[in-house]
Amino acid sequence: MTRHHPDTLTLMEYSAGNLSEPHALCIRLHLDQCPHCRSRVDTLDSLGAVMMESQPQVGVSSDMFDSILSRIDSEPDMTEKYIDTRAKRVSPLQKLLGESLDDLPWKRQLGDVSVLDISERFPGQSEQVVLQKLAAGGKAPAHTHRGDETTIVLQGAFADQKGVFNQWDFVVLNQEDEHKPVAVGCEDCITLSVLSAPLKLTGTFTRLLNPFIR
Repeated sequence: MTRHHPDTLTLMEYSAGNLSEPHALCIRLHLDQCPHCRSRVDTLDSLGAVMMESQPQVGVSSDMFDSILSRIDSEPDMTEKYIDTRAKRVSPLQKLLGESLDDLPWKRQLGDVSVLDISERFPGQSEQVVLQKLAAGGKAPAHTHRGDETTIVLQGAFADQKGVFNQWDFVVLNQEDEHKPVAVGCEDCITLSVLSAPLKLTGTFTRLLNPFIR
């Protein structure tokens, strides 16, 4: 059960189509598993539609209207294909990665932490997009953030001073947050994070590695 959700402002930005592609992916993954937030987005979408209807109407020529109807009539029946697609639906993350989380080319970073930078899969985006794997029972180095970090838990769970974050939970951290996540449970904790700037290690010895962190 998800306990940590995007705030209303973030959902409004998502509904309006104003989020970057990596941030929108995090929201979509959460919405797939969270009926509460899906309901909120549906409400926001409906409000947006009402607002659009209240805008001054723009006239459409009869020729354009007839052309649109003609194109609709000429399109093949997609109902069966649509149903089949829904039945075989895969998550946005699977579409992006093309393979399971276990089969990814993880790179050991520090101690119990492995990472995979997938930023290149979002061309034209300024944020860094990273998959992170914290070994079961392992601890991540203490750190804070030089900018904003949006994270969704894809597998397992982790805990810090703010509580326990389970699968599909959503969390946003910034420069005011310092934590040392610990993987809880009997499986590796895998997260997807979108960072506006590199994190900053704060441990007595690990802080010496800050110049080498992208």
